[in-house]
Amino acid sequence: MSATMQAVREHFMLASDVKGHKVVNKNAEDLGKIEDYMLDLENGRIAYAVLSFGGFLGMGEKLFAIPWSAFNVQLFENDMRIVLNVDKEILTKAQGFDKSQLPLSYSQLSSVYTYYGYKPYWQTGDLT
Repeated sequence: MSATMQAVREHFMLASDVKGHKVVNKNAEDLGKIEDYMLDLENGRIAYAVLSFGGFLGMGEKLFAIPWSAFNVQLFENDMRIVLNVDKEILTKAQGFDKSQLPLSYSQLSSVYTYYGYKPYWQTGDLT
């Protein structure tokens, strides 16, 4: 078993194992890949993942801010799979961002969380 698979089983993994990894939804449809993630320095947590999606052969891809809590990391056939709990249609209709617009403000991020059906963590009182 690879070190990454062992780490997933132990609930921890290197951030570098996530960055660039393919993302699918629960129907195993390709939803792009994780380009990066934004850290909330004030609250000490991952605020959101930056997902690239759309386009063809890397052209025309857009970036999307996705709440980190919308992802699940699973083992599938002895491989790591990152699953986004969002239908492809919802992602297709989402507002994308240009890299120059990142990082998002709390106000912008609040809209993102709401769009994907999540309550912003800084509004829940659960900052752990």
